[in-house]
Amino acid sequence: MFKEDISKFPMADTVLKALETNKAEERINDGDNLYFVIKNDGKKRWEFRYKKPSTGKWTFIGLGSYPQVSAKLARQKAKEARNQLSDGIDPKDAKDQQKQNQIQESSGEFLFQKLAEEYCASKTWTNDTRVRNEGALRNHVYPLMGSRDYRTIKKVEWLELFKTVQKKLHPKTKKPIIEMGQRVCALCRDIYDLAEVTGRIEQNPVANIHKHLEKHISVNMPHVSEKELPDLLVKVVNYPTRQTAIGLQLALMLGTRPNEIRRAEWSEFDFEEKLWVIPAHKMKKRVEHTIPLSSQVIELLNELKVYSGSSPYLFRGRNSGKEPISNATLDNALKKMGYNGKQTPHGFRHIMSTALRERGFRREWVESALAHKLGGVEGVYNKALYLEQRRKMMQIWSDYLDALAHGKSFEFDNFEMDKMTEYSWNDIGLEKNKFNAKQLRVLQSFIEAMVQDDDMSEEEAA
Repeated sequence: MFKEDISKFPMADTVLKALETNKAEERINDGDNLYFVIKNDGKKRWEFRYKKPSTGKWTFIGLGSYPQVSAKLARQKAKEARNQLSDGIDPKDAKDQQKQNQIQESSGEFLFQKLAEEYCASKTWTNDTRVRNEGALRNHVYPLMGSRDYRTIKKVEWLELFKTVQKKLHPKTKKPIIEMGQRVCALCRDIYDLAEVTGRIEQNPVANIHKHLEKHISVNMPHVSEKELPDLLVKVVNYPTRQTAIGLQLALMLGTRPNEIRRAEWSEFDFEEKLWVIPAHKMKKRVEHTIPLSSQVIELLNELKVYSGSSPYLFRGRNSGKEPISNATLDNALKKMGYNGKQTPHGFRHIMSTALRERGFRREWVESALAHKLGGVEGVYNKALYLEQRRKMMQIWSDYLDALAHGKSFEFDNFEMDKMTEYSWNDIGLEKNKFNAKQLRVLQSFIEAMVQDDDMSEEEAA
């Protein structure tokens, strides 16, 4: 049967099978710009003719060979192409994108784990943060979602996963790991953000899920009261492993985070200027931090050199000088002293903060010493902010701890506290001796707030 023998359109399958041509190639319109193409070697295929949305020029797109693509399927494909055109989509572009997606999918391009690994590799986390975050993904997310196409995972599936994580029990405390569920939710949200900003997805399916998770109630790290501090200091000073004892003393005197002290390197210390400059990549806030060193700290550091040997770290690891002590060393020492659940290395920061603030030291000096950004204003924190004031404050703090450890009394007033912690009452037209102690505290807090606002304005103006 030849083209001129066709009497009815669209063509029946019996016609399609019987069609032949004497030409090299011949197109027959089956209707609505769907063409059946016949070659003189007997091969047959389907094509759809349309105007390109971008140029308005006519072109063809192949829909497949016959009989592999039946007439019914070809007509369905032509209908889909017309629907795409009505939406302003070029069917050929859509087909090319589909092929690319299939190639990427077969190579694992859209696997959630692959996207997550790309995200993690882009982050400048500290080593401990990296271990913690990648471990959380590996333990709680990859088993269910790692091998899935992240574009097809539904929001409700993510919600169910995070809720399941929150119900899991901690192997030691046997309490639900509420915070872990929030952590992996935040990680997955940020991972999807990467896919969204790079054009791989239109919307982030994890966005706003955190609002529907159980909230983790933050508590301060365990710490003893100041009344119990002398006993703790005596036990710390007399701890049998001298290297660990020095580590605990330094943590108390310097107020650093545990990871900052255990990963400290000798190259970060300037003994002439009596400063420790912690690089930004080791800090939680990714801001370089400068700590003034008291005479007691200098003495402990010199003693520590005997134990660190040729290691670049202050606290060399048990098996190799190329690694620092483990993150459990200081915590385990406190447990052996009988402070399990009562005191942690991180809790030293709270002791220092509370003690100094109660003695009248300005909040911004204490916050700067703890490497906290002041007032929640990004960029206000400076690596050497209030350095000279903090140098005096940290020496006083070390003297105080030293006195407690040796059973001696200590009076903060001996260090001219008025000059360090109070402001000029004459400047504001008030006489200090006309107020009682409670009124003084309230008024000084008010003055501090005003002074801090001025400090912030100067920083922002600079």
